[in-house]
Amino acid sequence: MLSVAVIYFFNLLFIVLLVYCLLTWIPGINWSNDFLRFLRNFCEFFFAPFRALIPPIGGFDLSPFFAFLVLPIFARAIVFVLRTLHL
Repeated sequence: MLSVAVIYFFNLLFIVLLVYCLLTWIPGINWSNDFLRFLRNFCEFFFAPFRALIPPIGGFDLSPFFAFLVLPIFARAIVFVLRTLHL
């Protein structure tokens, strides 16, 4: 079923975003590494809309927090539509 594949995709996306957030807390990480540069560009694509809407508060970026709140809701909505359409 397509809905199961979508669930796996969003679970993988959640893990990738979480790993990126954890890596940003490591001081001195070499972001010029090809894999880490790809990871940063990939994740920043998802965080950018939230950064545009929510400014940093006290120098703390809350965009990942809101992305992690919205991502499961978005995933459930897509799965609901797919299951309603029997896909």
